[in-house]
Amino acid sequence: MQIAVPQSTIHCEAASAALTAAVRQAGSLGASVAVAVVDRAGLLVGFLRMPGAPLHCADIAADKAYTAASFGLPTRQWTEVLAQHSEAVRNGLPLRPRFVAFGGGLPIDVAGERIGGIGVSGGSEEQDEQCARAGLDALGVGGSPSAATE
Repeated sequence: MQIAVPQSTIHCEAASAALTAAVRQAGSLGASVAVAVVDRAGLLVGFLRMPGAPLHCADIAADKAYTAASFGLPTRQWTEVLAQHSEAVRNGLPLRPRFVAFGGGLPIDVAGERIGGIGVSGGSEEQDEQCARAGLDALGVGGSPSAATE
């Protein structure tokens, strides 16, 4: 009987590189954002908040990263995904603490294994997602296969 299973997770240096790239992208878009990177368990590994980013964006960015890491889907896809489920699921899942169903959160996958998530809040949904994608690009990963199709 196997008791433990080795699991990969995002390294703090990689999280730092993703945060920096996302903030750089936000600056080029003229947005002030908060960016969070979480590990595979949804625990915060790194966080940056630009001057002028609304205060609520700190929690929202972390929750976007948490949602993306936990489900392996870009947060933008939840509107479509929920539409395919029963009314109970459509109404109940969004009430879960930390669940975010709008754009700006992306899973971080390496070699088919989820190692974390990145979330951005403070710009439009499109800007937030562009910033999150810049974070993934800095790591040389594209997130989940479904993230690449958006």
